[in-house]
Amino acid sequence: MGLGLWIRTGVLMAFLTALLVGIGYLIGGRGGMIIAFTIALFMNLISYWFSDSIVLSWYNARIVSEEEAPELHYIVEKLARQAGIPKPKVAIVPTMVPNAFATGRGPGNAVVAVTEGLLHLLNRDELEGVIAHEISHIKNRDTLIQTLAAVLAGAIMILVDFARWSLWFGAYDDERDSGSVIGLILAIVLAPLAATLIQLAISRSREYLADETGARISGKPHALASALMKIEEAIRYRPLRRGNPATAHMFIVNPFRGVDFAELFSTHPPTEKRIERLRKIALEMGIVF
Repeated sequence: MGLGLWIRTGVLMAFLTALLVGIGYLIGGRGGMIIAFTIALFMNLISYWFSDSIVLSWYNARIVSEEEAPELHYIVEKLARQAGIPKPKVAIVPTMVPNAFATGRGPGNAVVAVTEGLLHLLNRDELEGVIAHEISHIKNRDTLIQTLAAVLAGAIMILVDFARWSLWFGAYDDERDSGSVIGLILAIVLAPLAATLIQLAISRSREYLADETGARISGKPHALASALMKIEEAIRYRPLRRGNPATAHMFIVNPFRGVDFAELFSTHPPTEKRIERLRKIALEMGIVF
């Protein structure tokens, strides 16, 4: 892993740790801060080694064998070979909302996950375009920081939910400083925004890079553009209702559109601009749409 990625990962984990500890302090004072810090250390360790399994479990994604999904395995193996990386594991997410994501610490232990809806919606070329995009995230080593951000930001959201219920049921006595309670309320309100800003910090430019790299790996920029249009249209009318919005940046198209602040602070570049760039890449490759 390059020095730049190590620095980005370290800064991200430090920021998320500080946010966790701060919310812990607002919930339980010094005792809450100590507990939150312990949780943060534990989550940093767990998220590095097992974050891929955690993310897959959030969506009930199941690793499938070659016997269960031979065509999907063939596509993943072919594109991984063309990208020059080991073949990732293959998982299927049981939802009809079309989408895909990649997870894992790096090329040696990655997973490409696609939804059942994606398999039903796309044709073979379009599916190759999407998988090539996810293979590119693995090749470009985006998945480590994406997955760490998803797990740690998800932990923050869980802690905020706990704080919300604590306030709702009056868990704070009269001795509690009113300023702390106000601070906690602000944290509850602002934490979802903070999670989105964390996703933005990962940089939407990585999506453009994955589009370009994937288009060149598959040789089918037109197919990826077509797939993006279909996924965008499907999600507009049927966004994902279950899941963790902190993972939005991991998907090829934000699946929670219309559910949170994604329209104001988008974790992805506009699909129209991505398609426009893919058209230019196709012309460079001598391909006419």
